[in-house]
Amino acid sequence: MNTQLIQLAYLVAAVLLILGMRGLSSAKTAPRGNLIASIGMLIAIVATLLMNKVVDYTVVFAGIVVGSGIGVVLARRIEMTAMPQMVALLNGFGGGASALVATAEYLTYDRTGVTPEGVVPYAIVAGLLIGAVTFTGSIIAFAKLQELMRGAAITYPGQNFVNALIALSVLVLAGMVVAGIQGLVPFWALAAVSLLLGVLLVIPIGGADMPVVISLLNSYSGLAACATGFVLGNSGLVISGSLVGASGLILTKIMCDAMNRSITNVLFGAFGAAPEAGGATGDGESQGTAKGYTPEDAAVIFANARSVIIVPGYGMAVAQAQHAVRELGDLLESNGIGVKYAIHPVAGRMPGHMNVLLAEADVPYENLIEMDEINPEFPETDVALIIGANDVVNPQARTEKGSPIYGMPILDADRAQHVFVIKRSMNPGFAGIQNPLFFNDNTMMIFGDAKKVVLSIVEAVRAFN
Repeated sequence: MNTQLIQLAYLVAAVLLILGMRGLSSAKTAPRGNLIASIGMLIAIVATLLMNKVVDYTVVFAGIVVGSGIGVVLARRIEMTAMPQMVALLNGFGGGASALVATAEYLTYDRTGVTPEGVVPYAIVAGLLIGAVTFTGSIIAFAKLQELMRGAAITYPGQNFVNALIALSVLVLAGMVVAGIQGLVPFWALAAVSLLLGVLLVIPIGGADMPVVISLLNSYSGLAACATGFVLGNSGLVISGSLVGASGLILTKIMCDAMNRSITNVLFGAFGAAPEAGGATGDGESQGTAKGYTPEDAAVIFANARSVIIVPGYGMAVAQAQHAVRELGDLLESNGIGVKYAIHPVAGRMPGHMNVLLAEADVPYENLIEMDEINPEFPETDVALIIGANDVVNPQARTEKGSPIYGMPILDADRAQHVFVIKRSMNPGFAGIQNPLFFNDNTMMIFGDAKKVVLSIVEAVRAFN
């Protein structure tokens, strides 16, 4: 096919990808944006298949069939609660694919004896390094989210020194690969060290930082794809990879700002590690006694309320309680009670986790209020209903300098007139610390599965009316 037509197709695809990403900025336009971006990607794929560099369409189409089949099965079977793990894996697969392409190209150059020129050797190194780090880092993130390994930060003596030594060796090996020194030995050594670096960079990051990590790894996968585009001379990959990489970095910055922390603190601060002696305690009993209540008690409070703010958290996702929550919200509104939903930027296990769940339950998007906008309303609110949230409503972030979450902006749910908290148990959140909110005089704990408890509250409210 004519090269100019292929480049034109890539340009059209890039424009559609940009328009699609713009559409994702709003829940109302997100489905259309997703469709537009998908069409753009389809155009880019077709244009690539029409290039003369494709030598075996049988293998290509076999890969498409197998990959599409796996994608359909995963899309239908993966629960929304496991979506963060799914995103982590997809990031890893993208990075791994980029690393494999870089490896294949380098081996081709080595076999033919041709020396890569211009930016190609640098792009090969970048694709291998970033792709390998993304792959193993994403696997660790998946294992933490899936609770296959402990979610808290994993540290060891001399960790920063080891990471610095590995980073130095990466620079040396990358220089040797670019210079073509010692053939394949430095290349395979760089691949091994890059895979190890991905593991070591993520294990010291605690589970509470997983939304930031997923966003950052998503950016890495885009940068790796961009580097692969330079390796293959494919402008479509360069453009789409740049878009993903840049948007991921911007989202990471936004989320770090929401936690009042820098990206270096997230990556190297071992957030989620056990507090040191003299720091914030994780012992709930030392803070007082939590008061347990029933759904019927909640119905009495709701009957006399005029305003309610619902604070969703990961516990709502685990229990798949979003539809029950919407039913409760609709019931309260039918009784003349104002209902809003307070959304913390890092609630859940991935960016926008709560927004996606509530949108799935058809909660009006205008009722989902961001943290900065909703916080001034809590002191004037009759009831704050916290469903499975923990660290994002922990007042230690405002008062306890020894707490690992000190300085992180939180939802001011503790300042409402009455606070109901639905939790399975008194276990701490991913930050590994107890929440003093649970022991406040205005807090009423209701223990149990979030979905069952919310449905019980719905029945109790109906019966009370």
